[in-house]
Amino acid sequence: MEFYRSNVLVCHGTGCTSSGSPRLYNKLLSEIKANKLEREIKVIETGCFGLCALGPIVIVYPEGTFYSQVKEEDIAEIVSEHLLKGRVVSRLVYDESKAAGDAAKSISEVDFYKAQVRIALRNCGVINPENIDEYIATDGYAALGKVLTEMTPQQVIDEVTKSGLRGRGGAGFPTGRKWSFAAAQKPENGIKFVACNADEGDPGAFMDRSVLEGDPHAIIEAMAIAGYAIGASKGYVYVRAEYPIAVKRLTIAIGQAREYGLLGDNILDTGFKFDLEIRLGAGAFVCGEETALMRSVEGNRGEPRPRPPFPAVKGLFDAPTVLNNVETYANIAQIILNGADWFRFYGTEKSPGTKVFAVGGKINNTGLVEVPMGTSLRQVIYEIGGGIPNGKAFKAAQTGGPSGGCIPASLIDTPIDFDSLAAIGSMMGSGGLIVMDEDNCMVDIAKFFLEFTVDESCGKCPPCRIGTKRMYEILERITTGKGEEGDIEKLETLAESIQASALCGLGQTAPNPVLSTLRYFRDEYEAHIYEKRCPAGACKALLSVKINPEKCIGCTVCAKNCPVDAISGERKKAHVIDQKKCIKCGVCIGKCPVKAIALQ
Repeated sequence: MEFYRSNVLVCHGTGCTSSGSPRLYNKLLSEIKANKLEREIKVIETGCFGLCALGPIVIVYPEGTFYSQVKEEDIAEIVSEHLLKGRVVSRLVYDESKAAGDAAKSISEVDFYKAQVRIALRNCGVINPENIDEYIATDGYAALGKVLTEMTPQQVIDEVTKSGLRGRGGAGFPTGRKWSFAAAQKPENGIKFVACNADEGDPGAFMDRSVLEGDPHAIIEAMAIAGYAIGASKGYVYVRAEYPIAVKRLTIAIGQAREYGLLGDNILDTGFKFDLEIRLGAGAFVCGEETALMRSVEGNRGEPRPRPPFPAVKGLFDAPTVLNNVETYANIAQIILNGADWFRFYGTEKSPGTKVFAVGGKINNTGLVEVPMGTSLRQVIYEIGGGIPNGKAFKAAQTGGPSGGCIPASLIDTPIDFDSLAAIGSMMGSGGLIVMDEDNCMVDIAKFFLEFTVDESCGKCPPCRIGTKRMYEILERITTGKGEEGDIEKLETLAESIQASALCGLGQTAPNPVLSTLRYFRDEYEAHIYEKRCPAGACKALLSVKINPEKCIGCTVCAKNCPVDAISGERKKAHVIDQKKCIKCGVCIGKCPVKAIALQ
């Protein structure tokens, strides 16, 4: 075994990779070699650290020095100063991790991580996801060994049930109960399946992708445990093809697990047989719905089917099937190793454990956050997320993606758990959390999510195919200044009808963004319809380009650059805009030297 005095971790998640982290990695290797440090310094490619807004990230251990937004030209200095001479390069250290002088705090002392509890993300940013030995060194596959040698299938199900783990894919159905339903089935041919939903189609969501990129063996181990618990010998991971890094690392991990005898026949000499295959999705949002996903795995068009029968009774290839999402599986091995009571220590009574959120939008610290269930929205946004940029006011947060709802600022202290979010008209969903500030128009936000749903509807049932389209058309009229009296009531009637009659969860939850914004921001709808005004100033059709006469110096620059000759006025006197001619192109706003022109 080789020992190194320093380990340098370089983020190789999708975010940091797109910012050039592979080049940093190669540059580190060449600089370390040039300084003859190969036997002292080990460079490790990891998954996502979580703080995506500051990538590429490089962390040096054992100090825990947290370097952020590192560029290729910074590498030589890190090697010559820090790794060779022991001097922290303070200009590259993330501000919050700076201590006195040039010293740096541990990563655990950075505000972004202090309130987090990492269970599903425990290995992300810690190990090399392409090295099975590093996973095994962190108790990897110990849970599989435990269940195969010390526990009966029923004991495994009982432990998962006792933990209270609920599905992290959106609905929050108890995982143990789902497994028990599948285990109770006795098909004539004895065939059952385990499946993993890694489709993750919500806008702004990247939790499952990051787990697969940073800790793929955790999912393999959990699916094998599920297979043992219900009596299945085959599993499928359904992952979207737009996740090439996740697919690559999962493929490598499956190959390594087979090589080590952790997948295949006679696993750990116990007689248990289980293997996995990857199925690539083409990016259809509806394939995140469990029955549509299964039809796609089978090679058919991804369309939902009526339930019952539920997949636990009749799923893949008409066989009993357990289907959970990536984050749900990421908790399984830890529950088996540490016990249900340990898991229940975190979270709330009805929502035990932690939840991973992909936090984005108008927030300083964009990235992945894992917190105990019951943590308040305020804590996530301000303590972990670093607040709203440019001193703007927090207005709302969208949880649950196109199926969720908007939480207004007045409810910022709401605990984030399944039941609390449902009570205020939102939902947990898979974990996307989009933050909005005072400049966001809530009518426009509702239109954005509904447009996404209209585009992604499979078209199988009329309520979703036709109803959501009609709702979108009404919202389009409202945001372009053509709203009419009665539009709000039409939206509510359509929403209730779609919720009651759509075939699958996609259609049934599609009206949620509209209903939640109507519930908390009805005044914005009314301003759009009756006053032809967008309070947030975001709907361009309801704004006018106007010149402030007190600021205008009559330089004529705006008039000379207007493509439709809508601006007139004498030199050195305030100019005016003919609103009938103005096409709101914004050219004059950009050209005005004294910033006297604005959309109002």
